[in-house]
Amino acid sequence: MKWVTFVRQNTVVVVVVVVVVVVVVVAVVVVVALVIVVVVVVLVAVVVVVVVVVVVVVVVLIVVVVEVAQVVVLVVVAVVVVVSILEVEVVVLLLLVVVVVVVVAVVEVVVAVEVAVVAVVVVIVAIIVVEVVVVIVVVVVVVVVVVVVVVVVVVVVVVVVVAVVVVVLVAAVAGVVELVVKATAL
Repeated sequence: MKWVTFVRQNTVVVVVVVVVVVVVVVAVVVVVALVIVVVVVVLVAVVVVVVVVVVVVVVVLIVVVVEVAQVVVLVVVAVVVVVSILEVEVVVLLLLVVVVVVVVAVVEVVVAVEVAVVAVVVVIVAIIVVEVVVVIVVVVVVVVVVVVVVVVVVVVVVVVVVAVVVVVLVAAVAGVVELVVKATAL
């Protein structure tokens, strides 16, 4: 019962408090939601970078293993042929073939590593750009929310102050009119 009486006597104060509390709660919820969005975006970006790096490393390792296997097979074949034939011309020819295959294998490994590095860099740059855009959007939204909260609170306070001033002025004018009427009646 005391609360009902308090609300009836202080309706303006109660309305102001309720409006301010609702606005602040909504603003806090929006800001928390935006922070959660930023955290999720950053976590997803980290996971994507890790996955890309792992895939690239696996691909490079596969290329390296394949190239090394080719070289080993070629060297084994060359040794077998050299041991079985023992002709100088064939040995020189096989050595040249081995050198060419080794050079080609090294070049392929280097190219694979370069492509892998470029892919990782491109993915990382793209993720950084996306994160920067998300952070900028979140900051702008937070600033807008804060400005809206401040404006709503200021408007509510101004309306309440104006209402109180009007009520006081009306009461004062009514009091003056009443005094004039009483004075005239005397």
